[in-house]
Amino acid sequence: MITFAPPLSARLSLTPKTTLTGLLDGAWWPRSRDLAAELPPLVDALEGQYGRITRVTVNPTRWPVVPHKVPATGHTVHVGWFTEQDPDKMILLSYTVGRCDLLVIPPETEPAAAARLMTAAAIPGSSLTAGVLMSDEAATGRRMRDAGSSEDAWETEGGSAPPLRHPVVGARMIPLPGTPRR
Repeated sequence: MITFAPPLSARLSLTPKTTLTGLLDGAWWPRSRDLAAELPPLVDALEGQYGRITRVTVNPTRWPVVPHKVPATGHTVHVGWFTEQDPDKMILLSYTVGRCDLLVIPPETEPAAAARLMTAAAIPGSSLTAGVLMSDEAATGRRMRDAGSSEDAWETEGGSAPPLRHPVVGARMIPLPGTPRR
C-alpha cells in the first residue's frame, strides 16, 4: 500500500497589519526550485489574509521551469513571468485584497541567513527592495565568514595581543569640574 506524506507548510513571514506600507509584504523560503510543487502550500497559507490568489508573477532566472497554471486547493493559479521583475521577488494577485509582494529566499540559503532575511522583509514600512535585502545579506554573510576566519587565525597563531589603539579621532573630551583646561 502506498501512503503519501502530507505536504509541508510554507515557510513564510508576513508584515504585520499596520498603516505603514513598504515595498514588500514579507518573505517566502521555498524548499526547492520546483514552482509547481512549492506554489500550492504558499497559496494556501496566504488565502486567509489575502483571499483567493489567482495570479502569480516571477522572474524566470530563479525558476528552471515556470508552469502556466498550477493547481491549488479548489482552484487554479495562473503563473506569468517577466524578466524585468526583480529576480528575488514574487508578486501574487488576489481578487479581494489586491497584491502581495514577497521576497523569495533561495532554497539553498543557510537557516540563519534565511531567518535574517525573513525578519528584514517583514518590517512594516521598509523601503528596501528584494534585491537590496539579498545583497545586504550576502555582505553580512561575507563579514561573518571573515570574522570567523580571523578568530581561527588568532587561535592557530597562538593568540598574540592586538596592537593598542589610540583614542577615537574627533571624540569629545568633557573636562571634569576643577580640572584645568589645556
